[in-house]
Amino acid sequence: MELTSEDSLRLNVLLANKPQAIRIDESSMTLFGLSERGESRIILNPNCRDDLYLRMVRELLSGHVQGSPGGYPVYLKRWSRMGQTRDDNLEQLLLLGEPEAVVAFTCAKGITDELARRAWWISQDPDNARRMLDNPQIVDGSMGPELARFLLDYLPFETESIVIIESLRLILQPGLISEEEKVSLWKRCQRKPTYYLGFLAALPDDLPVESVPGAMTGHEKAALLSLSEQGNPFAAQLLRIHSSPGQGFISTVLKVMEKPANQDVVATLLDVVRGYLQSLRPTGDPDLTLEELEAEADGLCSDAFVACRDAVSRRETEIRSLYLLSGLGYGIVRPVLSNTDAIGSLMRRKLAPVSERLKQLLQRFQGG
Repeated sequence: MELTSEDSLRLNVLLANKPQAIRIDESSMTLFGLSERGESRIILNPNCRDDLYLRMVRELLSGHVQGSPGGYPVYLKRWSRMGQTRDDNLEQLLLLGEPEAVVAFTCAKGITDELARRAWWISQDPDNARRMLDNPQIVDGSMGPELARFLLDYLPFETESIVIIESLRLILQPGLISEEEKVSLWKRCQRKPTYYLGFLAALPDDLPVESVPGAMTGHEKAALLSLSEQGNPFAAQLLRIHSSPGQGFISTVLKVMEKPANQDVVATLLDVVRGYLQSLRPTGDPDLTLEELEAEADGLCSDAFVACRDAVSRRETEIRSLYLLSGLGYGIVRPVLSNTDAIGSLMRRKLAPVSERLKQLLQRFQGG
């Protein structure tokens, strides 16, 4: 079975003109080509089942681009969603008329702003937008605001908490949306508390909330500032969490804890708090239970801890609490959630002992 002579001729003419990107609308059996002169289209005339015909079309494209039409299915299986696609063949992925090729493309690290524009012309999909906005080169280019605008408009249609949080984290990167839009998103948090997590992940030190700095004496501030300038992470984090932005971070975390919707929200919140305090635990997630973290904090005796404790002795409990919170992760809720898929109020009841203890630790930093 071969392509019709008309389609074969028109496709070869299209390829000879070196298109920048190709997409196929399977429902209308139409192939579109993008070039510097604009967009062209070829209405396909299948002489067999549509799916078989589309496969032959894609084999022709692959043969022209890759030089191996028979190897197309194998090549498809080898595309990576892990960002390992070679940067020297990224443009080729956009000429195959295959959505999965665009997915592989958006995972690559070497995408340029121009190539992102072509990929977006092929497939305006929220997952593709998220993957590209996770690339600093795209965020800093002209496509960054366009992708962010798409995700912002699409946000009301997202239903999965983890996807909503990730979209907000990406949208809220500097320079992508206006301050007015940011404030508008923040107002939505009151109706959709999950939105708070997106802000916590993206703007932990710049939340659009007014907060009063924690009470701290001049002597304490001077001592902590001196230690912080010497690289003491405990001093730096104490100053940070008692600042106005730090108090806003704590109050927002507590708002999320009031009524988490599901286990994804709980796990992400724990990761966000650990990330906020990562300088205290640069090795990452220790994956310990709350009891193990408390025992570890009680036994803390590192040089940085001792120096900070000696400088502001009345803050010792806070310093140990900071270290405990820097180890938060799924480990503290695994004993409760590992054997249940509970969500909503049932999940919150099961987590109450852990949640109440965490609230106590966080509230310790509010005020003075």
